[in-house]
Amino acid sequence: MSALLFPGQGSQVVGMGLEFYKNFDLVKNIYKEADEKLKYPISKIILEGPADQLQLTQNTQPAILTVSYSIYRVLKDEFSFDFKSFKYFSGHSLGEYSALVCSNALSFSDAIYLLHERGKAMQAAVPVGKGSMIAVLGLKINEINNLINNRKDKKEICEIANDNADGQVIISGERDAIQSLQISLKEKKIKSIPLKVSAPFHCSLMKPAAEIMKEKINKIKFNDPLFEIINNVTAKAERESNIIKKLLIDQIFSTVRWRESLINMSETGIKNFIEIGPGKALTGMVKRTIKNANCFSINSIADIKNLKNEFKK
Repeated sequence: MSALLFPGQGSQVVGMGLEFYKNFDLVKNIYKEADEKLKYPISKIILEGPADQLQLTQNTQPAILTVSYSIYRVLKDEFSFDFKSFKYFSGHSLGEYSALVCSNALSFSDAIYLLHERGKAMQAAVPVGKGSMIAVLGLKINEINNLINNRKDKKEICEIANDNADGQVIISGERDAIQSLQISLKEKKIKSIPLKVSAPFHCSLMKPAAEIMKEKINKIKFNDPLFEIINNVTAKAERESNIIKKLLIDQIFSTVRWRESLINMSETGIKNFIEIGPGKALTGMVKRTIKNANCFSINSIADIKNLKNEFKK
């Protein structure tokens, strides 16, 4: 059995999806739809940049969805790929919107709108410079929880944003708390890397953004998805649109439980993990978490042909 994975923020790069755009009218139409919905040329930012515009959260989020959805549609419609062996669709943070669109739970047009609004709301939730995020390498989630819980100053927010894989956990919160934790990690010879992000995502500082998005998400029509969606907040399979809507709101300030999601998929018999969209970040997380998993990253037409050949075997 197989699972389809969709990447989140951090995978963006200027020119992503260009090969698909050049070769398929289907993709050109998807990019045009994105431009028309957002009322500005997101397609130009995706294909040509400039990079600083693509890095703006309100652009990054709809851009990654546009590329991921385009590749999915090429795989499905142009190459007639059969998804009958797929049990789950799952996305990392904003990638959950890609999973919902590709499983017919949410229209592409509505998702593009929601992600643009989500990006703006998340950016506006915390003043620039007040928040920070770091990646902590080499520790398990319970070890990091202990470090956070044993801090001297617990007034400031310092929380786990992403449990990506064993040895790769992202911490988010107020800048002074994160810097203090970094000093403590350095003293213990534990490696941490500051992330180039515009806001402290997936922590309780994002609750104002969740309030804004609650109103917008609740106005949009969702359907029950055709495939089970592994949810970021619960790390469990969800198929009811009302539950999915509520969890999309909670997701904004909650830990992305990606490692647990992968383990839960694997324990129900998933052997093949196919990442669709820019980059190979999720494929790397699968390899670190699930032994003997078959991993595929779909970033090019050649990747699609290789995948089809593998699935014929």
